[in-house]
Amino acid sequence: LCFAQKDVFQLKDIEKIAPKEKGITSMSVKEILQSLVDDGMVDTDRIGTSNYFWAFPSKALHARKRKLEELQAQFAEGTQKKEALQKNIEKCKIGREDTPERAALIEELAALRQKKEQLKAEIDKYRECDPDVVEEMRQTNKVAKEAANRWTDNIFAIKSWAKRKFGFEESRIDKSFGIPEDFDYID
Repeated sequence: LCFAQKDVFQLKDIEKIAPKEKGITSMSVKEILQSLVDDGMVDTDRIGTSNYFWAFPSKALHARKRKLEELQAQFAEGTQKKEALQKNIEKCKIGREDTPERAALIEELAALRQKKEQLKAEIDKYRECDPDVVEEMRQTNKVAKEAANRWTDNIFAIKSWAKRKFGFEESRIDKSFGIPEDFDYID
């Protein structure tokens, strides 16, 4: 409608003209117009209290030209990248021709890699005898022992407090809380 008449319209004008000329029901004109505005096919502007709508063929033509130029630039860039990669592939192929010597070296490399993995697995088997690992275990054990003795201190402190506060016997506290008779510090 806007293309055909190359004019500016208000919503009420479009609601009158569209059903007659384009066969659009008057109830859906506003929805369709808003959809066209959202898609950028129809322009709109508010002047005073009125909304005006327009769409000129030249805008659509310019938009298509811009899109075409953008796509052509992307295509040219893609073509350049492809050519550069092709050249790089050809350059990398130099010295990598399939020769008996190269095949033997590849086979030797695979065998050496397999041997490396076997040696690594063997080293992992004896890891527990590694002096660094043993020292790390000693340090971990020392920290764990200190923590266990700290909790033992806490338990003795609570038992002492409970004896003073409530007058409980030590054996009764041990029995109530499941503390073994031989409970003591770790040496």
